[in-house]
Amino acid sequence: MTQVIILLAFLGLGYTFGSITESRHYTSIRKREKQFLSLPALNTKTIDHTGREIKEAVLVQGSAVISIDYFKRFLAGLRNILGGNIGEYDSLVDRARREATLRMKETAGVADIIVNIRIETSPIGQSAGRRSVVGSIEAIAYGTAVTYARSSTHHSTI
Repeated sequence: MTQVIILLAFLGLGYTFGSITESRHYTSIRKREKQFLSLPALNTKTIDHTGREIKEAVLVQGSAVISIDYFKRFLAGLRNILGGNIGEYDSLVDRARREATLRMKETAGVADIIVNIRIETSPIGQSAGRRSVVGSIEAIAYGTAVTYARSSTHHSTI
């Protein structure tokens, strides 16, 4: 009986602290996404640069490793046994991709646009290579940050 109580206590703590942490992370993501609204990130390989001189084009990247909380890990383990969609990982992957994209934008400096962005994810942990419950996800976002030359009479924007 003691083991069941300990398990329930860990699940309760995992749910509580995991929910708080996830909520705070989403708040941080939304705030930072608003700061970077003026820096478009497109997955197209080319864009029309007509009338603009490219001053610089550099590779930028950002990566993030996000872990799942104990409660969601427990639920995902049950779903893994029973089969079906493991919805507990939806917010995990979403947070990792958005965080990696923000970190990529942060490294872009004064760039006007980021083109040809790619986002890749991979599981991390002992069980990453097996059909088991994944504890954390790494996401990496990368692309080409383009900065246009500024003339004294015209500032180009997209």
